[in-house]
Amino acid sequence: MDASHGIGVPDGFAVSYSRNGGERERAWLAGLPALAGALIARWELARDGAVGWGEASLVVPVRRADGTRAALKLQMPREETAAAVTGLRAWDGDGIVRLLDHDPVGGAMLLERLDGSRTLASVPDDDTAMRVLAALLARLHAVQAAGGLRGLGDVAREMLAAVPSAVGSLADADDRRRLRGWAAAVAVLVGEPGDRMLHWDLHYGNVLAAEREPWLAIDPEPLVGDPGFDLWPALDTCWERVRATGDAARVVRRRFDLLTEALGLDRERAAGWTLGRLLQNTLWDIEDGRTAIDPSQLAVAEALGRHG
Repeated sequence: MDASHGIGVPDGFAVSYSRNGGERERAWLAGLPALAGALIARWELARDGAVGWGEASLVVPVRRADGTRAALKLQMPREETAAAVTGLRAWDGDGIVRLLDHDPVGGAMLLERLDGSRTLASVPDDDTAMRVLAALLARLHAVQAAGGLRGLGDVAREMLAAVPSAVGSLADADDRRRLRGWAAAVAVLVGEPGDRMLHWDLHYGNVLAAEREPWLAIDPEPLVGDPGFDLWPALDTCWERVRATGDAARVVRRRFDLLTEALGLDRERAAGWTLGRLLQNTLWDIEDGRTAIDPSQLAVAEALGRHG
């Protein structure tokens, strides 16, 4: 077999990865087959299935020399990649996929193999699925935060600093008022940003079926802060399905109740930090050229009684 072990770059992955990329991204994609082959040789791995990919990573099913099933995850080395490694080491498989090895230069991870074909979205009852997710969040938040991770205080202050220039990009006066209102809620909380290790992106798609436990979290973007800042992805998860119920507000409120109860959170504070996520998402949308607040963001705020 050639040095790449037959691993190529799927066209869809190349398009996804380079959509907003530059020369650095293109160079990384060009070197990806050789990097994958070198890591397979170094870690004494054997290919064990078809290559999968997401927006930011390529995943190669493999087996270790002792027969253990694993997954080689290839992604560009970035600050977020290093943070994920830090978090995975601290969590050490408690409620989350276990890190087996890591290449600090290439940014690759060797991970415990989970069932990528079955996410928590496959559970038909939303209450059951949300309780699973809430229990995983509780375990993740219980682990002592690792050093070297970004803090929510810094993130929140950066958001607040961006609001004055960003708000003028919104075409609708009501949207501008809402954005200022969400910023005001964050300003009240920014002095007490919290000290727990957050996943930052735990939704149904980032919970996979596993062997050593029924469900485990994947793809963390660790941040140290208040657990209330970790709720929005769960409130928003499978949004099209939520909207199809005809009563999105009821579903969001039910999810919020389940999450805050399971995590033992102060509801007012959790709602405030959730507005912080809506603020963050909208600021990102504005950076991408959007001129209106996304309807799903408005629906979450309304469901929590926070119109802005």
